[in-house]
Amino acid sequence: MKKKIIGVIALLIAGIIYFVFYHTRNTYTTVPLDADAIILIDAKKVKRQYISDLLTHPSAWFKKGPENSAFLNDSGIVIPDFFQFFHLKNSSLTEWYSIFDLKDQQQFLKFLQSQKFKKLSGNVFRKDHTFIMVYDNLCIAGTSKIGLESIHKQVFKLSQKNILDAASLVDKGIGSIIFNDGKSSYNLYIDLNSDEMEFRTNSNFYDSEPIIAKLLKTKSFLETELDSENMRLLSSVFPFKNLGDAKVDYLKANADLQQVNDTIITYEYDDNFNEIEKNTVRKIVQPAYVVSLHSSDPEKTAQYFQDKKWINAQRQFVVIPFQPNVIEKKKNDFEIRSTGKSIQPSVRMNENYIFITNNELLYSHLKSFTLREKKIISDIDYIFYGHKDQDYYVKLKFKESELPLLLRW
Repeated sequence: MKKKIIGVIALLIAGIIYFVFYHTRNTYTTVPLDADAIILIDAKKVKRQYISDLLTHPSAWFKKGPENSAFLNDSGIVIPDFFQFFHLKNSSLTEWYSIFDLKDQQQFLKFLQSQKFKKLSGNVFRKDHTFIMVYDNLCIAGTSKIGLESIHKQVFKLSQKNILDAASLVDKGIGSIIFNDGKSSYNLYIDLNSDEMEFRTNSNFYDSEPIIAKLLKTKSFLETELDSENMRLLSSVFPFKNLGDAKVDYLKANADLQQVNDTIITYEYDDNFNEIEKNTVRKIVQPAYVVSLHSSDPEKTAQYFQDKKWINAQRQFVVIPFQPNVIEKKKNDFEIRSTGKSIQPSVRMNENYIFITNNELLYSHLKSFTLREKKIISDIDYIFYGHKDQDYYVKLKFKESELPLLLRW
């Protein structure tokens, strides 16, 4: 009898574990047709990894969770089996959106009020860097208000939306990120480790450690080296696009950050209405950089820059937002240098990569971020992108800690 009871209990526990951590109800998700990057996260896999990390780190058992940890509990949202986040073509790199179904709109509106979201219009709300549009049984969330209305219109038209089977796209890791540049599509799976996130293609042949070890020795804020194909793929990252049309087939750049004094001149008036000049000195952060563009047809490249008005009368490359700088033609290369502190070009590695290290000088620009967002950003060590043959790889490395990523912040 006892054995039967134990067997029934074990069966019930196994059933609960299956339905909580493995069973999926709906693996399909909807995104607009013009989404050029889509992130899919398997909620069940994340939950399993969270429980595993929690069991092996007793120091986190009594840690107070973030204030918004109740976001999906009793909020009126249908908790999906796969979370999706997407980026719209031709939008800012910082604009990302997500779509949720609502099971109770009134409950969700009360939840937004409890979380101190402010109403911007009839159905649009905002808190910090999060914007939310509520429409019937649908919630569209994003880091910007710009795309909300467009997304809303697209998801109600079959011809303008894309229905994905997330389960077939997330076959490894906790999720996938899909890039679609109009010519081809790339699927990178996501691994979440104790102090890093990795995004890689299924072939998994790319070895990033040798090149990252070399880049860490440069002590630079930014190091990058890209051929024409990678410049095209990453065109949304760069302030200057269409370099392929200018016959630029290779880019090499490195940069450091520096704090400099900036003088602001303002004018006041005394009691007799005499104009008084007032100088105010403030400290600002500026990059010192050198960029080299190699051209297969330098004459055509120079003409393209002139036609686009990318070079002004002072020989400055005005497309780079950090000025002043000076551009100089050297045979088949165009070298762009910031004025002021001079830095030397780094050694060419003949690889395709982008390497960005964290720097405390950036923190002064985080005033509008919440304390939690600041903590996450300050914990980043470096970001690396690499590409070789058919392999794409991205690593987001965080500083070491006694707790894995899922248990921090």
